[in-house]
Amino acid sequence: MPFKIIASQCTSCSACEQECPNVAISEKGGTFVIDPKKCTECIGHFEEPQCVAVCPVDNTCVIDTSLPRY
Repeated sequence: MPFKIIASQCTSCSACEQECPNVAISEKGGTFVIDPKKCTECIGHFEEPQCVAVCPVDNTCVIDTSLPRY
């Protein structure tokens, strides 16, 4: 399942955008969003999703259970 960013918790720090190996994160309307079609949970790149690892706000980058795994 791809990750999503909880917009109400996003501080727009942009740390996640630079770390995404799939270029799945972009800024939209003052916060960052993850393109679910590009998100692979960093499988094959890193041990843990990089958006989760670098986000300064806990539980802001979370699995989007409404969508199937890539």
